[in-house]
Amino acid sequence: MNRRSGIESRKRILDAAMQVFSRQGFAKANIREIAKVAGISVGGLYLYFKNKEELYLSFIKDGMNDMMQKTEIIVESHQSPTRTLYDFLKVHIDSAIKHRELILVHIRELGFTFALEHKRQYMRNQRKLVEKIIDKGIRTGEFRRCNMKETARIIMGTVRGVMLSMAMDKDVIVTARRLTELLLNGLLRSDKQSVEVH
Repeated sequence: MNRRSGIESRKRILDAAMQVFSRQGFAKANIREIAKVAGISVGGLYLYFKNKEELYLSFIKDGMNDMMQKTEIIVESHQSPTRTLYDFLKVHIDSAIKHRELILVHIRELGFTFALEHKRQYMRNQRKLVEKIIDKGIRTGEFRRCNMKETARIIMGTVRGVMLSMAMDKDVIVTARRLTELLLNGLLRSDKQSVEVH
């Protein structure tokens, strides 16, 4: 088996796993069904993953890596900081909509602690990207000066909360445009001075 066909087979397995986990949940999903959907033998699947848990972990890690690549491309683009922030938020919201069932499966069956260190590292990386956006906005004069680390934490906490809300309740619809406007403009009217909370 050459490297290219190996990469393609692995991708087919992970795509099949997404379908099966979304439809049946983690507990009811089985390797035989995933192999069938992938069009590969059970033995062939075991060449790549030793069990369902390892397959699911790889699936989660690949998803985070894919999102990391997408957000890095957005942040490195030559757009305005406002547009960059909008695109950054949009890719997260679109992902929550696309993977709603998987997010629910993950919460319901595996909980927040599954692959916790990988999730923490992913969130740290995403916060650093937000800090880059803020830093560029401050340097270009588009954003006011602020504590970049704290602001990035607030933004990513908000994003995570929005994604979770949208996964758990189909009636919750948050657009990247409205979220960006709220983060950039807040709730105060434009004719009001900023308010400090003590």
